[in-house]
Amino acid sequence: MSALTVDHSAANGHEWDDLVRIWQETDAPEGCKVEIIEGIVTVAPPPSNAHNDIADLVQRVLYEVIPRHWGIYQTLGTAVPSRDGLYIPDLAVAPRQVLRDEGGHFIPAAAAELIVEITSKGNAAHDRIKKAAGYAHAGVPLYLLIDGWAPGGPVITLYGEPRGKVYRVLDEGKFGDRITLPEPFTLELDTAEFPHD
Repeated sequence: MSALTVDHSAANGHEWDDLVRIWQETDAPEGCKVEIIEGIVTVAPPPSNAHNDIADLVQRVLYEVIPRHWGIYQTLGTAVPSRDGLYIPDLAVAPRQVLRDEGGHFIPAAAAELIVEITSKGNAAHDRIKKAAGYAHAGVPLYLLIDGWAPGGPVITLYGEPRGKVYRVLDEGKFGDRITLPEPFTLELDTAEFPHD
């Protein structure tokens, strides 16, 4: 992962606009993920096959329970200007109308109903700490972290009830366990098929 540091004191007003402009103009190889994490533009390589397989498995289950006017997006920019962040989650569940109303290349993270991040070897710390704090700070109601690179072995953690930049753990387990997502999803996610990197 490479990074471009942007010198600014707080990402608001013109500074946020400058940061977004740099993000938009970053020339990365096709398939790479370009994000702003705490004011730093980062570029991550394309995800592994196992990573993509997990995203597909989760997406298929979610489509069975979400309302028709919501979508599941794999490359949707989610902005958290107050945390100098513009993330590209692995999956974002949001009402379609939000995308239509916002236009451009991203939506406010707060408009998402659920964010799913699947760690890669090079970005696991971002997903566990910095992005979790950003999503909580934005008020994203549910954050599902699928961490195949956790020190004790692959784990899945569902976070909810955001307060400040902290979530409460609602459910957790190892690959192979079932994780329960509350309303408005009301489903048990069976992780038995999740591949390991």
